[in-house]
Amino acid sequence: MTKLARETDGSELRLAAAAGPELTLRKLRAFWAVAQSQSLTGAAKLLGIAQPSLSQQIIGLEQALGFALFTRRSNRMILTEAGILMLRKAEPVLRGMQDLEDTLTAYATGQRHPLRLAGVESLLRTILPEALKHMDLDGTAECDLLEGAPADVLEMLYSRQADIGLLAANSISEASTGFLQIPIMNDPTVLAVPEALDLGGVQALSDLSEDQQAILNASIQIAFGTQHSRRIESWFAEMLPRNRMTARVRSFETALSMVRAGLGVCIVPALSVGCGSGLRLYHAGMEPRRIVALIQPAQHRSGRHAAVVAALQAAGRAMQLPAIEPLPPLLARS
Repeated sequence: MTKLARETDGSELRLAAAAGPELTLRKLRAFWAVAQSQSLTGAAKLLGIAQPSLSQQIIGLEQALGFALFTRRSNRMILTEAGILMLRKAEPVLRGMQDLEDTLTAYATGQRHPLRLAGVESLLRTILPEALKHMDLDGTAECDLLEGAPADVLEMLYSRQADIGLLAANSISEASTGFLQIPIMNDPTVLAVPEALDLGGVQALSDLSEDQQAILNASIQIAFGTQHSRRIESWFAEMLPRNRMTARVRSFETALSMVRAGLGVCIVPALSVGCGSGLRLYHAGMEPRRIVALIQPAQHRSGRHAAVVAALQAAGRAMQLPAIEPLPPLLARS
């Protein structure tokens, strides 16, 4: 049984004396990319290299260390305990090297790259315009805005394509990001129904017409991550047991347009609704969407980054939410 076949705990992770020259930044970057993507295919795409070359780098790194960093499961690469410890120690090294490269490039060219802010579409569309009013970037307001799903935003942060991320903390694993999570605002979770469907005094489904019952019992659901989707499905199962999902969509805007057309109801964050008419919003009794800015600890207090975070927090305090009515008696649970 070889050393590479053994999976060890963190306390046993150590470098062999002869392995010094083998532990290169190139191999650390390859290791980090595989750890984030959990696959050789995704990591090769992230790094822009061929998959066989990446596989050889990972094998070479494991051989140099004398430990298995990954457990191979079908098409997935899962970190061993030694790999988890390695990742914790490697990330500060890689970030420090990227900071050094950025600093030297800026010094050589006399220019700084635009501050890159990545976020989910519903937040860039609502919070960011207000934040720009409060932003002072040391005399330059140049920003590069990058849009993506929560997983995309994390990938852009880890790969240094973005400096700051804006997303809902509920949509990510807080223990795995490695970034500071700075609170921006809480965004209430609401039940959106067609404007004509007034549930304010409704005690039971039988108080509604058949057409109104049909609308309430049809749900339009957004295809989020599995955990969030399960929370929404559980909400409908508890509150409206006769409800059936009639459509699964990929954006808040599409779901809300279907609700406006009288095709059903949906659960959304209040910020996603905007100022449009044609809807009634009711508190859903669920935890709010906690909006946070993700930033590397070393950048938290640097001039431009601190200015953007302060502007985002000011925007969060200034945001005007649409009118939200209390949870209807029909949906109240003792």
